[in-house]
Amino acid sequence: MENSTNQPMLRNEANEQSENCCTNGLCSHEILHDGETDSHAKAVQNKMMRKASFKLSWWCKGDISDQHKHDIVSFERGNITTAGRSSKQISLKWESNPQTVLVMTKPNSTSVQILCAEMIRWMKEHKKLNIYVEPRVMGELLSESSYFNFVQTWKDEKEILSLHTKVDLVVTLGGDGTVLWAASMFKGPVPPIVSFSLGSLGFMTPFHSEQYRDCLDSILKGPISITLRHRMQCHVIRDAAKNEYETEEPILVLNEVTIDRGISSFLANLECYCDNSFVTRVQGDGLILSTTSGSTAYSLGAGGSMVHPQVPGILFTPICPHSLSFRPLILPEHVTIRVQVPFNSRSPAWASFDGKDRKQLAAGDALVCSMAPWPVPTACQIDSTNDFLRSIHDGLHWNLRKTQSVDGPQDL
Repeated sequence: MENSTNQPMLRNEANEQSENCCTNGLCSHEILHDGETDSHAKAVQNKMMRKASFKLSWWCKGDISDQHKHDIVSFERGNITTAGRSSKQISLKWESNPQTVLVMTKPNSTSVQILCAEMIRWMKEHKKLNIYVEPRVMGELLSESSYFNFVQTWKDEKEILSLHTKVDLVVTLGGDGTVLWAASMFKGPVPPIVSFSLGSLGFMTPFHSEQYRDCLDSILKGPISITLRHRMQCHVIRDAAKNEYETEEPILVLNEVTIDRGISSFLANLECYCDNSFVTRVQGDGLILSTTSGSTAYSLGAGGSMVHPQVPGILFTPICPHSLSFRPLILPEHVTIRVQVPFNSRSPAWASFDGKDRKQLAAGDALVCSMAPWPVPTACQIDSTNDFLRSIHDGLHWNLRKTQSVDGPQDL
């Protein structure tokens, strides 16, 4: 400690540690290295007082490459702190003018068909936009008038997979179900969605169709406030599969995946794991794995909490559990959840994805769910929090109660 040669040794040790650090983490010595070399006394004190260096890394199934995690963790002289987060709304600003719009509509509604034709005519004549619609909508438009020959559609699955490379904006006319249908069209990146309320409930449809010209004019100019709605990616793994990579094609859900007992009179019997750690055995009508956007859907009816859609997490909600102590959970977004039908189960289970694509899970089959890397950006009328609170007030009449009378009994 008294040898003055110890001072350059401190530098060499730090350099060696820096060279050995993996680029997938943050090293504490990179922050602690303060460059104080003005005196022998300070060098000695620094060596005596210096904290042990450490490194943070993030991994999931052995893959340490989650570089985006660096945005939320920082160091202050070796102390771990979460980085300052802005409370401001996420904003999307166009770098070039949108050119192509996809319009998706609720089926079997005359009023929606009339509005769709009027909106497409306005976007073409006043905004000079290229318009895509579903084949069903294309047939409805052409049966009304040959004027709509400029409208484009697709013919097969291959063209659907390339839609995200052509479409700048998606406009939906309907309720939340239409938004779910629009999101399901994109298996990867999703363009921003502007949803007009023409359904019964509107947790994801903040815009009113009467003002569609002003709304679209403002959105096309930008910038616009958006809500990033996380999706889950689900894999069905059959017992006959030799490994986890022999799975069926993944299914993306915006609301929830439900595993239930179907038509069976027996209780559902499901074993649940979170990152290979045993969670619990579900015995009841089933289980809901929900995104936070889906927290106001089936999960809410089964006793789950309402959660702001931009909170990154997975809701773990039982359906009519045969246990008084089985309460809902909210798990972090980075976990992988595995739900398996045990071999001693009396009956198979059934999985449904956003209310469709129902699949049977036999004994030994499993469902693996994790957060998908492609969120669904939906445009806000005001901002994400205001839209969310207004939707639960208007749609659910949340905490609606008469105010107590001011002339009632009072404490003395």
